Amino acid sequence: MLVVVALVSVIAAVVLIAINPLTQLQKSNDAHRKADLETLQRALELYYQDNGSYPASSGNYKLLISGATLDWGSAWLPYMSKLPKDPMITYSYVYYSPPTGSGQTYYLYASLQRGKNDPQACNKGNACSSLSSGGGFPSGTACGGTCNYGISSPNVSP
Repeated sequence: MLVVVALVSVIAAVVLIAINPLTQLQKSNDAHRKADLETLQRALELYYQDNGSYPASSGNYKLLISGATLDWGSAWLPYMSKLPKDPMITYSYVYYSPPTGSGQTYYLYASLQRGKNDPQACNKGNACSSLSSGGGFPSGTACGGTCNYGISSPNVSP
């Protein structure tokens, strides 16, 4: 009986190591972030079609609609019933529309937990290049971690 329990314990340990639940959770969170930003990107394009410009960004890098800052997780009707919110409480999405761009450009950033291990991460897991351009752009850590994933309006690159 002792040998069977030991054998089952060894097999369970090997399976747990092979699955690596922490990595799987990080992959899941990162996939969630990418899907959230793509959904938000579609809503921003609809807003642009209706208004001829993208929304302004607030000082804390959220959408600014008619002078009101929309928090992540709040409604943005009719474009989204609920703005996406990062799956980790210490992280946040970043929306930035340069004031000099007259509402013709926006950038969305998130912090991928897998960083350099994700092939879609900016700069091999470092902060996206546009974040180092100055001119009011958010810092490379405005996401709560390194802002290493970005998407943007079609006329610029994150």
